Amino acid sequence: MENKIDDKLDFIIDVLGDKYPAPETELNHNSPFELLVATILSAQTTDVQVNKVTEELFKEYNSPDDFARLSPEELADEIKSIGLYRNKSKFIVESSRIILSDFDGQVPRNFSDLLKLPGVGRKTASVVLVGAFSTPAFPVDTHVFRVSNRLGLADSDSVEEVEEQLKSLIPKELWADMHHWLIFHGREVCKARSPKCEICQLKGYCNYYQKKGE
Repeated sequence: MENKIDDKLDFIIDVLGDKYPAPETELNHNSPFELLVATILSAQTTDVQVNKVTEELFKEYNSPDDFARLSPEELADEIKSIGLYRNKSKFIVESSRIILSDFDGQVPRNFSDLLKLPGVGRKTASVVLVGAFSTPAFPVDTHVFRVSNRLGLADSDSVEEVEEQLKSLIPKELWADMHHWLIFHGREVCKARSPKCEICQLKGYCNYYQKKGE
């Protein structure tokens, strides 16, 4: 069984690594703080839409000082084209103030401190660690969760359990790349409602595809 898992993982790494060389986040940012803001904004929103908003937003506000001076209502008016914008504006303003008061104006560089910021869960904290500080982490968003379960790299209804299963299976030096590979594969091929199984290079190793054909 272990050899089969190893063969599957090696194949998936080879295929996705060839298809998506040098992957990185598609959220535009020029600092750890901008990545934090963009990632908070990205919840249940596409990266494309976030980038449209931050292109203008970051021209005027791009530091904890800038955002801490705003009221949540003022920021909400700037980001109202994004889903859940009222809650996200509160999270960003509150997080900016905490970064100034508790972390000397710098985005925390460790997981536990990042989780102290409003609006920052495991996925957001992991994205910031990987994207801003090159710290090994394995963010699990909806694409990673879905694709890893379908492929049989993970087997759980819990996001946290999926994260732990993937981290135990995949070499640490590949965590960031595999995170991006699974996202890109989920967006382009292994879609939630209408997966393109007929063109998927991974279908020979996919539990979902095999069950669908039974």
